[in-house]
Amino acid sequence: MDLVIVTGSSKGLGLEICKTLLENNYKVVGISRTISEDFKQLQNKYENQLFYKEFDFINCQDIHRLTKSITKEFGNIYALINNAAIGNDGILGTMHESDISALLKINIEAPILLSKYASRSMLLKMKGRVINIGSIIANTGFSGLSVYGATKSAMSGFTKSLARELGRANITVNTIAPGYMQTNMTKDLKDEKLESIKRRSPLGHLANVQDVASMVLYLLSTQAKNITGTTITIDAGSTA
Repeated sequence: MDLVIVTGSSKGLGLEICKTLLENNYKVVGISRTISEDFKQLQNKYENQLFYKEFDFINCQDIHRLTKSITKEFGNIYALINNAAIGNDGILGTMHESDISALLKINIEAPILLSKYASRSMLLKMKGRVINIGSIIANTGFSGLSVYGATKSAMSGFTKSLARELGRANITVNTIAPGYMQTNMTKDLKDEKLESIKRRSPLGHLANVQDVASMVLYLLSTQAKNITGTTITIDAGSTA
């Protein structure tokens, strides 16, 4: 049973990714700052498949220790899903420097360091997957999300170069860029603002977390062995 690490696993997209992987016979280690009731219920159902590590990715200096503890306890890592991120909404000119620093640490530095240490485990087996969860904001932009957009753009560049570094070891690296989904990060989008986003889609609706989780599952499979160094957009066509 292949081991997959999912960050930001307690709710929203991360939780849905965990569910999908468990249903398809993966062993999962979920990482988040706090454990949710939904995650606990999932653990009760998959007590021999789903495990939890409490960690705040603002503490980048401890990521090596975290990864080492996971491999020691659960064995070699097959895949890493870099999903954890924060999306502080604010105009750059008035955003506090501490908020900017937190965005850069959690959204860029943490997934890079996790990929560094997790990929060492993958190299031992000469196979693996790294999947970075990006955003369409990296390409479209959005007022009030300039720093968040910068972090997601950085991850796309990271994906391309890391794919070249790890390709000879049969390790693929890809980014999935979701559009607007109804999760905690977009909970303030409602009424006319939400309807205007839906109208941009040729399909007339938003993508959902199940769509993204299904793509994660596909990228982990052998059918996706020749997909690497790319960004896959899932947004119901809103950026078409």
